[in-house]
Amino acid sequence: MFQQTGLAGNFTLPGSSLNVNRVGYGAMQLAGREGSKLVWGPPRDVDGAIALLQEAVASGVNHIDTADFYGPYVTNQILRKALSPYREGLVIVTKVGALRGEDGSWLPAFSREELTAAVHSNLRNLGLDVLDVVNLRIMFDVSQPAEGSIEAPLTVLAELQQKGLIRHIGLSNVTPTQIAEARRIVAIACVQNHYNLAHRVDDALIEKLAQDGIAYVPFFPLGGFSPLQSDALSNVASLLNATPMQVALAWLLQRSPNILVIPGTSSLQHLRENLQVATLQIPAEVRATLDAMVN
Repeated sequence: MFQQTGLAGNFTLPGSSLNVNRVGYGAMQLAGREGSKLVWGPPRDVDGAIALLQEAVASGVNHIDTADFYGPYVTNQILRKALSPYREGLVIVTKVGALRGEDGSWLPAFSREELTAAVHSNLRNLGLDVLDVVNLRIMFDVSQPAEGSIEAPLTVLAELQQKGLIRHIGLSNVTPTQIAEARRIVAIACVQNHYNLAHRVDDALIEKLAQDGIAYVPFFPLGGFSPLQSDALSNVASLLNATPMQVALAWLLQRSPNILVIPGTSSLQHLRENLQVATLQIPAEVRATLDAMVN
């Protein structure tokens, strides 16, 4: 199959030989019923989820984002069933720092025991001996970054890295102050935060990370848009003969060379549309319209 994802370029995670195409795949939406925000339980069609993952990798996706608390455990178990033994060069990035309540709620899980158990659970469910990248998801505020020291949980991950269970460490839902603190403790490969056309709190941070060769992985590429912004995006998409999601993803790719996109979907059609952003170019005059959409 045409290896289209590589046409957007690639990025080597700092301090590693892990080279990934800038268009990847986020596995969160494989858990739960389609359209559910809980990310809870198995998908309606497990075989369809397996087929989607296999097509993604066949299309050149070599960066998959996941977590054991998706489901919980569901996405990692589907990944293992679909893709193990994993092809050479496939980078799986997972997260720790959260647990799920019985009602589907998201709970902080920062203790030494919880973090250690989470790493071993990810290893077991993915069927791996070592995790390529583990992002520490900070849960001082579930919905957005909030200040507070992350030294204690990050030290636990650094120790697990020294034991050979983790190759590289990243951060998720963090502030610039927390990133600076983290980098005094251990090398940071990537940062995963909420960022898109409308939500650009991390503009300066992206520039700083790019200078230091650290990957930035935005999530919620269409989250938080006002009706006017949504209309403007739809108009641009129509002009470019693309979907709004494709335009939003292409804008991110053109925003900075250290940005890696991980659009998630449980639909094969949407997967194919998302992978096409590797070849979607946004003209300068259209880009100016998009740049003006910031909140």
